[in-house]
Amino acid sequence: MDNHRSVRREGKRVFLVDQTKLPHEEAIFCSEDYQTTCQAIKDMVVRGAPAIGAAGAYAYVQAAIGCTNNRQQLKTAATEIRSTRPTAVDLFNILQTLTAITEKNGSISDLEQEAEKAVEGIVSACRRIGEFGATLIPDGARILTHCHTGSLATVEYGTAFAAIRIAHEQGKNIFVYVDETRPRNQGALTSWELSKYGVPHEVIVDNARALLMQKKRIDLAIVGADRICGNGDFANKIGTYDVAVLAKHHGLPFYVAAPLTTFDFSLSDGSQIPIEERPSKEVLEIRGTPIYTSGTGVYNPAFDVTPADLVTAYITEKGIMTTPQIGAL
Repeated sequence: MDNHRSVRREGKRVFLVDQTKLPHEEAIFCSEDYQTTCQAIKDMVVRGAPAIGAAGAYAYVQAAIGCTNNRQQLKTAATEIRSTRPTAVDLFNILQTLTAITEKNGSISDLEQEAEKAVEGIVSACRRIGEFGATLIPDGARILTHCHTGSLATVEYGTAFAAIRIAHEQGKNIFVYVDETRPRNQGALTSWELSKYGVPHEVIVDNARALLMQKKRIDLAIVGADRICGNGDFANKIGTYDVAVLAKHHGLPFYVAAPLTTFDFSLSDGSQIPIEERPSKEVLEIRGTPIYTSGTGVYNPAFDVTPADLVTAYITEKGIMTTPQIGAL
């Protein structure tokens, strides 16, 4: 896609890099209406908190184009867009801004401009996150990352991925261990993007990270976030809490990279974050082929919550912050 962007809009059409087909096929998903864009978000054609926010913003513009002079239909559309993914806060923040414009009788042009402003803000913030994050990555570092935080997840650059990418571009001799990140295997997307930029890496099964830390083959861990509370607790892809606990036990830095739009100061701690549960078939099947006995029960939370006391620092577009500094924002 042009400029490496995973989400873009042309008029009423929204274009998404189809993450469900990667890494085997590079395909563009085209949506003509907000309902189709909503389904794409639910089906994880697009995923990653900032990218979901961008897609949600564009879905609202699509809805406004299709609901001209029908305020009630547009309110219904906004509710549908919010319901696509409950945990990532960027979606809710962007929709709050756009619906406020509607309530003030703003035009479709006003909504289009605000949506593009929000998306450009995501791209700019991710670039700065990468620049700040790269300062925490020493030459020769062996890095563990979990889930996927690259351009696909953030429109462009990424969050944790941006720090890795920019450290590599600076000529640092780094190596990345990529958790496969079950059950959706987002590690495949991380590996695909790392290969695009020529960053040396290996994919590891999630259960191997403890062994690698024990053998002193990992120097630091860096992850993204979908929602960060006022006290620094944060939600991210299931398994992130495991990484943080292991890093603490082995005395390794554990960094969280996210734009300020990911912070939700209305929540005092992580116990208040809604945790999305995904369909059981994501666990019971591999590309449509069942691997468990019919009727097997499944618990499939998409996220877990990591306590702030396990975080070494948060990397934002405003700089590198500790938990007390977040509380002062």
